[in-house]
Amino acid sequence: MLYTERVEFILQQLQLRANVKVGELAETMKTSIDTVRRDLKSMEQAGLVKYVRGGACLPETLSSISHFSGREVINISLKRQAALKAMQFIHSGDVIALNSGTTNTVLAQEIIKRFSDLTIVTNNLAAVTVLMQNPAIHTILVGGEVDAMERSTYGHVCETELARYTPDCAFLSINAVDDVAGYTDFRFSEIGIMQTLATNAHKVIAVMDSSKLGKRSKKQIFPLGRVNILVMDNISEEQKKRYCAAGAVIE
Repeated sequence: MLYTERVEFILQQLQLRANVKVGELAETMKTSIDTVRRDLKSMEQAGLVKYVRGGACLPETLSSISHFSGREVINISLKRQAALKAMQFIHSGDVIALNSGTTNTVLAQEIIKRFSDLTIVTNNLAAVTVLMQNPAIHTILVGGEVDAMERSTYGHVCETELARYTPDCAFLSINAVDDVAGYTDFRFSEIGIMQTLATNAHKVIAVMDSSKLGKRSKKQIFPLGRVNILVMDNISEEQKKRYCAAGAVIE
C-alpha cells in the first residue's frame, strides 16, 4: 500500500472502533511495525489521529465533531448483523450501489469475504478502501467534491455520474427511520445521492441498525414505501407490525 492508502485504511478502521493497534495494522496492511509507527506519527502531526502507546485513536476534536454530527460509530455489532442479513440480496454478477455511511462500510467488509464477481458503484471513500482489499471486485468510485469528515464524494458532478447507472440493487445507509416521518438524514449533501440511487436502482434496500428505529433526523429523504426492503439486525414483532402497517417491508 502507498502511504495515502494506508492513511485511509487506518482512518476507516478508526471509524469502526475506538482505537487501533500497531501490530494489528502491520499484519493487516502487510507492512512493518516501524512503517505503521511512522505513519501514525505523521498522521498525528497532521491532526488526524492521537498517537498512544501501542497504537492510535481519534483526537478529541474529531471525536467531538463526529459525535455532534451524529456520526460517532456505535453499535458496530448491530451494524454487522444488519450487513450480514443484507448478503442474501447480493448475487454474483450483480451491479450494486453503496452510498456513504458507516453501515455500508461494514457491509463492504462482509462483501469482500464472500464475493468476487461484482461491480460496485459508490461515493463512499471508506468503503472503497475496504473493497480495494479484494481486487476481483470491480469498484467504481464516483467523483465530485470531497467531504473529508464523511469520507465521501458529493455534489452535482457526483449525482450526475450516479444517474448514469441502473444498479441491480442500491444499499442505502440512512441516519433515521420513523413510521410517520419515513427515512430522514442530517447529511443534506447525501440526500440527493440517495434519491438518485433510489430512482435508478431495480431494488432499493435500506441497511440500518435498530438503534435508528423510531428516530427522526433533519430532513426527509423519502417515505417508508419508497424503499423496497428495510434490513435491520433485530426488532420486536410489535415494532415490525407497526412499521409494516405504515408501508415498510422489513427483513
